[in-house]
Amino acid sequence: MLRSVKEIEGYTVTATDGDIGTVRDVYFNDERWTIRYLIVDTSSFWQDAHQVLISPLSFRHVEWSTQRFHLALTGEKIRNSPRAELDKPVSRQFEQQYFQYYNWPYYWGQDGLWGNWSRPENLALGSWVGFRDGDVKGDHHLRSMKEVVGYRIQGTDEEIGHVQDLIVDDQTWAIRYLVVDTKNWWFGKSVLLAPHWVDRISWEENCVFLDLPRETIKNAPEWQPGQAINREFESRLYDFYGRPAYWLDEVKGDERNLTANLITKL
Repeated sequence: MLRSVKEIEGYTVTATDGDIGTVRDVYFNDERWTIRYLIVDTSSFWQDAHQVLISPLSFRHVEWSTQRFHLALTGEKIRNSPRAELDKPVSRQFEQQYFQYYNWPYYWGQDGLWGNWSRPENLALGSWVGFRDGDVKGDHHLRSMKEVVGYRIQGTDEEIGHVQDLIVDDQTWAIRYLVVDTKNWWFGKSVLLAPHWVDRISWEENCVFLDLPRETIKNAPEWQPGQAINREFESRLYDFYGRPAYWLDEVKGDERNLTANLITKL
């Protein structure tokens, strides 16, 4: 199911032995457009309060009706995890240390959203793998959701609006759409744009550049905040833009990886 990223702010995060904090932000990867971490504030639950990073690999399940993330980790394990300096960019070196602490396979260096897979639980069940030195030294591409909301949207010809929210798939944790508020031009119309239609992001200019003209986006199907996004709406959206649907490639990718794993075991 597709959900607003803004809406999960304030959700309670629960370890196997009790609550540890509330969601304050998320970090996503701006190459794969996938949420990599929840930023959780523990100040209401721990005396040595600090913010911790929680990976989707640790999710046991999400209880949407009570707004609660249940983790397959103890509070003590989380309390003793490597601490990131969240006022600075999270480095790949820190991620290496973090994943080694939890004995998880790395999500980077492969073709899928999560290693070779589209879902984090499939990667969590895999074996521990190493990575190339270049992966450690390269740009990590982690960005805060709060940083991006408010960025201007620039078409190939003119400015269009600003980023209002992000829409995420609650199974893969891939960001499927940017919610673009165009109220400065078209009386409050909101539209959805897939992140892989983004040409580039200028962090210095606080601007997202698209490979689409303004007039095309103006005529796109309207989306109302809170409106359910089903496959029928998504198909209509992709048909309008004349772009291939993301879900077909991901299903094929998982099928290829499953077949390869079975052949290896044989």
